[in-house]
Amino acid sequence: MSSFVVCYQAWNGMLGLSASSCFSSSFPGARVLGRSVSREGVWGRKLCFCGIYGVRNWMAAEPVEDRRMGRRAAVLASDTGEEAELTRSRSFLSVRAEEDLLACIRMEAEAGRLPSNIASGLEELYNNYRNAVLQSGDPKASEIILSNMSAAFDRILLDVEDPFVFSPYHKAIREPFDYYMFGQNYIRPLVDFSRSYVGNISIFYDMEEILRQGHNIVLMSNHQTEADPAIIALLLERNFPHLAEKMVIFVAGDRVLIDPLCKPFSMGRNLLCVYSKKHMFDDPELAEMKRIANTKSLKELAMLLRTGSNIIWIAPSGGRDRPDPVTGEWYPASFDSSSVDNMRRLLEHSRVPGHIYSLALLCYEIMPPPRQVEKAIGERRTIAYGGVGLSVAPEMSFNEITAGCVNPEKAKDAFSQALYDSVLEQYDTLKSAIYGHKGLNASNLMIALSQPFQ
Repeated sequence: MSSFVVCYQAWNGMLGLSASSCFSSSFPGARVLGRSVSREGVWGRKLCFCGIYGVRNWMAAEPVEDRRMGRRAAVLASDTGEEAELTRSRSFLSVRAEEDLLACIRMEAEAGRLPSNIASGLEELYNNYRNAVLQSGDPKASEIILSNMSAAFDRILLDVEDPFVFSPYHKAIREPFDYYMFGQNYIRPLVDFSRSYVGNISIFYDMEEILRQGHNIVLMSNHQTEADPAIIALLLERNFPHLAEKMVIFVAGDRVLIDPLCKPFSMGRNLLCVYSKKHMFDDPELAEMKRIANTKSLKELAMLLRTGSNIIWIAPSGGRDRPDPVTGEWYPASFDSSSVDNMRRLLEHSRVPGHIYSLALLCYEIMPPPRQVEKAIGERRTIAYGGVGLSVAPEMSFNEITAGCVNPEKAKDAFSQALYDSVLEQYDTLKSAIYGHKGLNASNLMIALSQPFQ
């Protein structure tokens, strides 16, 4: 059985595809970025970073533009290059005060260039972002807020006027406007680096060596917010600039890219776009289109894994973490053992050595999702200033963990549970450091906390 067929069968299990519908389509090799307003060109409805990131040619990457960390080194999101775009409305970039920005929203709405529901969403987003950044105490907070929100609104208006269409494998747009740095600089002022921590940073050095050898890496992680990709990069960029900037192939779920407040930020990440089985039949008329799109994305994934030197991030829970409905406490959502096992099989059958690690993220305070899953587009975005955490545990071996399992199903469940338990342990340590106010003293025999950005 070929490597691709094995990958296909495993991917079917993750996405709920049917062989008859998927194999009826071809695999066009072009990955050309374009713009269109056709319904068939839309991949989904709201970006959910609950899939895969990768590193490709990471050693040749340029360093990030500004590696300084902390609130006083905040870079303006507008400082990302846009001189070549001169043929559309640029009203947001000419504002000089908060009143002008809010008036500009109303002007664009009255001119018919901005739908009323988006206009009201922008006003709410501005107020929430302003309040969060002001919490930082940065003396330049007002300047940062106006610049970052002007840039964000400019990008949102551009996409409303001329909607961008994502190919199955989308490469981050870095010029003429640098969407990656735009996203990093937008999130940076929300992070309290004095209360932020990285667990087991030495393991990331080990990962760099593994990637140099051409191996693949899979990080099995929880998923907290839409800002997760930026948070990971911000915490790693000083010590691992190549890793931070190029760890950017996300498998984005089926609600991708209709939410205009989300779209500009996803354009700065490498994306592998798929539709999850959860929402395959939300609109029965689009089910066949989703299957065909997933088949194209599958080929891209198989090619990436065969290339090697990729680092892959997957959230086996299938979505963002939510708080306990009774206690209100946030905690990592349970892993789906089939998702874990299918990703493991994809890694094994790529014919390239692969390594699996558990990774924990704690950053819900920055941009928490709605407390319950919503199908409607346009969720309210609560934003806050706070500490964040990232931790990784040593490599986990499927054969070692499941050595005593004779039943394949029990082995699958045992490995998934071991990964999840590791994430929980790391998450609790980060929680103790940030919210238990123990700081670096929350370190233990298994998890050594540090602040490499200080």
